[in-house]
Amino acid sequence: MKVIVGLGNPGREYERTRHNAGFMAIDILAEKLAARVDQADFHALVGDARYAGEKVLLVKPHTYMNVSGLSVGEIVRYYRIDPAEDLMVLYDDMDFPPGVVRLKAQGSAGGHNGIKSIIESLGTEKFGRVRIGIGRPPKGAPIVPYVLGAFSREEEPHVRRALETAADAALYAVERGFAEAMTRYNAAARA
Repeated sequence: MKVIVGLGNPGREYERTRHNAGFMAIDILAEKLAARVDQADFHALVGDARYAGEKVLLVKPHTYMNVSGLSVGEIVRYYRIDPAEDLMVLYDDMDFPPGVVRLKAQGSAGGHNGIKSIIESLGTEKFGRVRIGIGRPPKGAPIVPYVLGAFSREEEPHVRRALETAADAALYAVERGFAEAMTRYNAAARA
């Protein structure tokens, strides 16, 4: 079984914000897999599907970003999955401009509180990450209002492409493995 988690904040006021890029990517995955992510369990909304002969659990934690690890940790322990092999987390990343997607198999939280919470809950930095670029706020502008703000009209087409790419990369990783997905999608991002 593969678990694909999209990070974000619950509530209508956060729906289309930069910090909810992970939720948006899960919504696209759900469309592609004809799945519904609407069952309340594990402090999250979850839905399951099958892809490439594999059971896939789609997850949108409803714990708020900074404590995403509560939900992810419960799921990992309940299903007894190996995070390094069977967990992928899709989330917003300020280190890349809107439209850029990068995959990473392990490492620090890089200042992202949702990832920090997951690392603390799991006790490991080894799990697949699909990072969706949201860019940085203008120099000197505060970060929190930026990440909790909506994408600009100019950013939206780039973001939509990135969300599609993130969903496709996650499905490719389910079918071919995360290492192969990194090779394919990180190379495509550099081209």
